[in-house]
Amino acid sequence: MDMRVCVLGGGSWGTTVASLAAHNTPTTLWCRDDATATSINERHINSRYLEGYPLHESLRATTDLDAAVSSADLLVMGIPSHSYREALQLAAAFVRPWVPVLSLTKGLEQGTSLRMSQVTNEVLPGHPAGALTGPNLAKEVLAGGAAASVVAMADEVVSDALQAVFSTDLFRVYTNDDVVGCEFGGALKNVVALASGMADGLGTGDNTRAAVITRGLAELTRLGCALGGRPETFAGLTGMGDLVATCISPQSRNRYFGEQLGRGRTVAEIAEEMDQVAEGVKSVPVVVELAASVGVDVPIATEVLGVVRGEQSAQEAYRGLLGRSIRREVEPL
Repeated sequence: MDMRVCVLGGGSWGTTVASLAAHNTPTTLWCRDDATATSINERHINSRYLEGYPLHESLRATTDLDAAVSSADLLVMGIPSHSYREALQLAAAFVRPWVPVLSLTKGLEQGTSLRMSQVTNEVLPGHPAGALTGPNLAKEVLAGGAAASVVAMADEVVSDALQAVFSTDLFRVYTNDDVVGCEFGGALKNVVALASGMADGLGTGDNTRAAVITRGLAELTRLGCALGGRPETFAGLTGMGDLVATCISPQSRNRYFGEQLGRGRTVAEIAEEMDQVAEGVKSVPVVVELAASVGVDVPIATEVLGVVRGEQSAQEAYRGLLGRSIRREVEPL
């Protein structure tokens, strides 16, 4: 392929996606850290986040934003939600006209409640904007485990072209024009993963975890549909698939964060030891605010927010959920 790809963000998933793209087309990874760029270029490993997981040998890394972005035919944003707008604004000076922008970020912007593709549309109007999202754990993908993901973009011609950029023998990429549903699925499932992790931290069993995941899926589907997503999207890879992977995997940052909350640690204590962002912690107040704006009940997110804010313990949150009135399992969307 002749499409040149630039990925911004040298974290675990940004690096993994850049390595996937490098199988098919010339790819550059922009990182802030000189040591990370050197490690990738000289050892073909991201020694900070992915030590022991070899990257594609053709992948190149740089700390020069102009050099990385100015020649790109596709810009991929592997930047956390709280830094996404700032990073894109810095890159905007070097992005050529009409270059598609694909987000890897499963979060919502604080203060605006915007999805990342909406932020892209504000910063770079006229550029096709979408997301690459699904049940994808970086280390499993790099280790060669079979996985699937979704390119979410309204323009099917563009999404079909991007599908080929990331597909490999073991990484299957689908397309979906429901950008709203795909992005909300990725953001909302992180909040449920916090709740699932809290259950693990409290020492509950698989029955509890299964109930949290299932009721969490119902909750994110209700809210996601009220915000414009389609029901079938939340039953797919970017909804149920991503939710299950994030809630059960020991590699999941959000599940781990919730587990530590369940063990009685504070948000500040956990965040201090973690080297990467747990997006659910930043997304949960936005999720609860969005739910209130459209009149959707989100009991799991509401209880998680109380724990994140230090207003109650994880044990108290679960008591609150169990104390809710008995109702029908399935309600109309």
